[in-house]
Order: sequence, then C-alpha cells, then structure tokens
Amino acid sequence: MLTAIALLLGVLALRLVVTPVSVQAQSDAPSLYIEPGIIPIQHPSGTPVGVSGEGKMVIDLRTSDVWGFPRIVATGPIDINKPPLSKPIYLGRFDFSAMKRVP
Repeated sequence: MLTAIALLLGVLALRLVVTPVSVQAQSDAPSLYIEPGIIPIQHPSGTPVGVSGEGKMVIDLRTSDVWGFPRIVATGPIDINKPPLSKPIYLGRFDFSAMKRVP
C-alpha cells in the first residue's frame, strides 16, 4: 500500500516537472478607481464639456492617468437599442512618485 502511494505521489510530482503551471506576475484585471459622486469636469483646455459639465472621475491606478466621463443629460426619450455613450476625456495624471513620507 505504501509503495502505491509513493508511486502516485511520484507521478504527480513528475507531471508538474514535465508540464509546469504558468504564472503571471501582472494581472489582466483592471485596476480602476471610480470617484464616488458627481464632480465638475473641465477639459484641460479650460472649456467645460458636455451639457452639464459634471460627471464621474476615473483613476487608472497602474498608470496614474485621470479620466473624466461627462454626465449625459437626456432631453427627450432614450432609444433603448442605442443608449447614450459618455466618451472619456483625459484630464491629466497624478504624480505618485512625488509622494514622500515625512518623519
């Protein structure tokens, strides 16, 4: 019985050597932070965007890029087959490397 257990464990170990499991150091999952609430969004050129000038701010935590998604204000009936689409506006970037802890 012990010999059979030892052989089966050997087969499992040999299988991992022959076909190793691939690992990834970086995840493909998005690392986005969506700021709660509605904030004023202004295009970097200084002109307000959208009808209301308000929207959601989204931060990409991997690249520190900041995007604004203007809120769409419906003035009439909305076509459910083609709902309104908010296009992102690049607002800038956070300089996370400049953050220093002061003792």
